[in-house]
Amino acid sequence: MNSGRSDHWNRVYANKEPNEVSWYQADHETSLRLIAQTGVQTDDAILDVGAGVSTLADSLLAQGFSDITVLDVSAKALERVRARMGSRGEAVSWITSDVTAFSPQRRYALWHDRAVFHFLVDVHDRERYVDTVLAALRPRGFLVLATFGPDGPLRCSGLETRRYGIDQLRAIFDEHFELKAYELEDHVTPAGASQQFIYSCWQVKTR
Repeated sequence: MNSGRSDHWNRVYANKEPNEVSWYQADHETSLRLIAQTGVQTDDAILDVGAGVSTLADSLLAQGFSDITVLDVSAKALERVRARMGSRGEAVSWITSDVTAFSPQRRYALWHDRAVFHFLVDVHDRERYVDTVLAALRPRGFLVLATFGPDGPLRCSGLETRRYGIDQLRAIFDEHFELKAYELEDHVTPAGASQQFIYSCWQVKTR
């Protein structure tokens, strides 16, 4: 695991409440809508990458999904979200790992990532990310990705980030994935600032 990344995010989640981080969402309307549009079934396996203390897993459980895995580089984040969920968290699988070092032990129907990919400023990390998504998804599986859009911030939580338009994302994912949908969204942070995200949904091409 990248100790620098894990140390950074452990400090963030140790020192801030969930609704104090800039990427906090009270709901996950766009993610849930895109997940629903893929047609994945409630017994299909879903992996939420870089989830932090997100409540997406709660929402998926409430919708009847029964095979949910949550991955984050921060053990502190997962500790906090498991404490929040209590006994409901027993229905979720938990993995502490840097996404670029993650070695999937099974296949998933859908990989969800909101706000991890834009932190991968090194081209080799982005290449590893794509390889890992491909290793984790079943044939014709889906990737739902939300990352900073073309007018998004260049730094977040003290770290450098990258911004993407759909053409930049296609240059990275088109070889192995078919673009199914995309849209821009202005996320309002708890402090009242605006962050532009681009949401996209991709399906693994037939290999």
